[in-house]
Amino acid sequence: MRIVSLLPSATEIVCELGLGRELVGVTHECDHPPFVRELPKVTRTLVPDDAPSREIDGLVREKLQSARALYNLDLAVLENLKPDLIVTQALCDVCAVAESEVTAAACSLPGQPRVVNLEPMRLSEVFDCLRLVGEAAGIAARAEEVVARLQARVAAVLERTRSVARRPRVALLEWIDPPFGCGHWSPELVRLAGGVEVVGREGEPSRTTPWADFVAAAPEVLIVACCGFDAARTRQDLPVLTSYPGFHELPCTRSRQVYLLDGNAYFSRPGPRLVDSLELLAHALHPDLHPLPAGLRPAERLTAEELGLALPARR
Repeated sequence: MRIVSLLPSATEIVCELGLGRELVGVTHECDHPPFVRELPKVTRTLVPDDAPSREIDGLVREKLQSARALYNLDLAVLENLKPDLIVTQALCDVCAVAESEVTAAACSLPGQPRVVNLEPMRLSEVFDCLRLVGEAAGIAARAEEVVARLQARVAAVLERTRSVARRPRVALLEWIDPPFGCGHWSPELVRLAGGVEVVGREGEPSRTTPWADFVAAAPEVLIVACCGFDAARTRQDLPVLTSYPGFHELPCTRSRQVYLLDGNAYFSRPGPRLVDSLELLAHALHPDLHPLPAGLRPAERLTAEELGLALPARR
């Protein structure tokens, strides 16, 4: 089978299912596992990666309002790849080629490849997506085995969380400029990890959120995991975050419980690494209870200097 993936999380799902050898084309954003970076690219973006966060947000809003595509599908490359299966999504217009464009392209290709749309809003639905891709690829039994392994890891976190005596108030920030409260599966991950998400809404889309809502929510822990940004790129926007009114009075800031995580690798991709995201989050919230999984870097706890806190004078 020849498989083309039209979003990074689908690429990770395909590879988690052991179908990496069948993967013949990916998007310009696909970067995990590392070997997929060498595969032919079937998309390109119209949004510059190096633009400031507020400019990226403005461009995205402009294109969505004008119904113009954020991504271009390279039909010539796609046709040359001769896919049997195309895996895409209809969940978020920001994240991938529009569903209608994919459907039209598939209908124009010889043999009319099967198109599988992934639309998860919760962690359980991400597992359903693995099953769906497995069924489409003819490996349903293998997919069940993969899902069972991932569910076992989630169950282990949940079992440890049952002993948590006090759950901290948590806000997971998906974008800094402007602020976005988290949604979809992220509030669920906070709950499973032993926290209480005080801004995001479980099973609903993430949304632009007035900073005053974060101040009013008074989170004891702030997790910064910007959608599509790695930790280094997110760190560039920390001066914007620390300049917001009331930031230095938040409980999480005063106690230095502000953490930075790679939002590109974790949280924003509804694939198998959401389980990694859960384990990283659980370790950040309750490090004495949840061990850090082997091979994963812990969430970065921001320093007093990065938070803009006054340092004690030297004597």
